[in-house]
Amino acid sequence: MNTSKNAERFSIITDTTAVRAAKQYLKNTLPDIDSEHDIIIDCKLGVGSTDLQSVFKRGKAPMANDTSFGVGHAPFSEVEQIVYNTERQMVLNFKKDMPAIGTDIKVMGMRKNDKITLTVACAMIGKHVDDQAHYFSIKEELRNKICDLAAEYTDREVEVFVNTGDDEKSGSVYLTVTGTSAEMGDDGSVGRGNRCNGLITPNRPMSMEATSGKNPINHVGKLYNLLSNQIAKDIAENVSGIEDVYIRILSQIGKPIDQPLIASAQVIPEDGANMKVIKSESEAIIDKWLGDITKITEMTTRGELDTF
Repeated sequence: MNTSKNAERFSIITDTTAVRAAKQYLKNTLPDIDSEHDIIIDCKLGVGSTDLQSVFKRGKAPMANDTSFGVGHAPFSEVEQIVYNTERQMVLNFKKDMPAIGTDIKVMGMRKNDKITLTVACAMIGKHVDDQAHYFSIKEELRNKICDLAAEYTDREVEVFVNTGDDEKSGSVYLTVTGTSAEMGDDGSVGRGNRCNGLITPNRPMSMEATSGKNPINHVGKLYNLLSNQIAKDIAENVSGIEDVYIRILSQIGKPIDQPLIASAQVIPEDGANMKVIKSESEAIIDKWLGDITKITEMTTRGELDTF
């Protein structure tokens, strides 16, 4: 809403907009679910506290509505690349030739010395599976596709397991109607899944904030996680001599989002790297992103940034 003195005020039909957006999102994200018949969509919108509403009215830059922190790292390791791209390719490409693949997918990667082990859980869609033999042939085809994909990112040995909870003798397999275990109420909770880089990385610094489900204007639990990942990627791609970079950004409630309490870059340099150059170039990238922090809001609302 434009709040200038001469501006014409207008209203947004929030409930209708929210329900329409939810239906469209479900259609795009869970194509095997009929959002008109399989689920009930309702909208309940409340009003925020007076003190948090007031932060929108102060200063030129949005004010942080929480004291929180964001963490990002770059570049991805071999295992991280394999895990990330396996999940994405299963949904975006493999599913085209293998319609039995559902959208409820989990990929766990582990490297021990020079061997990488992938454990993949993939909900299968019953209407695309003829019988038990067909189910296990689909699993084998999927395993081979994942092995081929992993070979694009590593020269190490890769072993792939798919749906290890299956029991062929008893006929207990991961078969669903909609391609997601949410149909049985197993739908998890916001914040327990992927961070905004598309991964869960317990051996990397992480923020416990959930990036999804927050406003993209001044909720630093969302903004600073998205921002820290963008900064880390930018530094890793454009500053020479860096093996790994970790970005941590901390806010204070009520303070301008472009002026965090601290923005920290931790760098693991390559042998012989010029740390003076790395420091100055990294700081310049951090300053540039903070100076244009509302770009994160714009990128998010345009759908250019993933939140999980």
